[in-house]
Amino acid sequence: MRYVSFMDSGVSAWGALTEDGGIVKGNRICGTCPDLRSYIEVGFPDSHLFLDMKPDLAMEDAVLEPVIPNPSKIVMAALNYFEEGDDRSNPPAYPVLFLRLPSSQIGHRAPLVKPRVSEKLDFEGELAVIIGKPGRHIARGDAMAHVAGYSIYNDGSVRDWQKHSHQFTPGKNFQGTGAFGPCMVTADEISLSGGGLSLVTRVNGVEKQRTDTSRMIFDVPYLVSYISTFTVLNAGDVIVTGTCKGFGSTRTPQEFLSAGDVVDVEIEGIGVLSNPVEDEAG
Repeated sequence: MRYVSFMDSGVSAWGALTEDGGIVKGNRICGTCPDLRSYIEVGFPDSHLFLDMKPDLAMEDAVLEPVIPNPSKIVMAALNYFEEGDDRSNPPAYPVLFLRLPSSQIGHRAPLVKPRVSEKLDFEGELAVIIGKPGRHIARGDAMAHVAGYSIYNDGSVRDWQKHSHQFTPGKNFQGTGAFGPCMVTADEISLSGGGLSLVTRVNGVEKQRTDTSRMIFDVPYLVSYISTFTVLNAGDVIVTGTCKGFGSTRTPQEFLSAGDVVDVEIEGIGVLSNPVEDEAG
């Protein structure tokens, strides 16, 4: 199944996608679940009923929110992909992790906001993991049982503010820079084994990043297990698994986003997350 969060007459809502691109409102199945996070928490009850229901609106007409608008936490990994020529026998000992605020997020088709204090808004296409089953001290071998599904993330980064100190927080939390969507695909429909999922980022239709999830340095089971060691993972929490090279500040010359640009992140089996760029108002 595929699920989305969207605005319904000014109120945050959620629903399931039909095969023809429609949205069935979630309250028709779970009237006690006000949001997708709460539906995940109760274990997707009666989800099969969505398949036979007529949609309430078209996906193309919906104002989409971040897939999970209200996670209790968003844990981000930095980089996290082997590149061509890297020595895979000598990986880093531990992942570099940081937190993103839910209030910095936007949905599919919403504008990435280029802050007026910087000319260095960058793009990072990443796989997002949504937690379904809560846990602490989760064993690596049990980690995938705690995953509800997957989505796409563009970790918009304000590079100069990120580099003000060795802490990433300011440059990773500007309003309107964390694009998350368009939907969550449940874990039973996605396989990360074998060749992995291809991930491609394009700016104005030009390819900038390409990799696949089999090249992760720290894979999804490791990240779930490692993160759960220091914090409880709750249903609806989001782990964003890092990016590969090719983003703007790794290019020669460096390339940063400007108003009017469009960033598309495509992940095999999930879809395309697309966001235009606009200048911050005022």
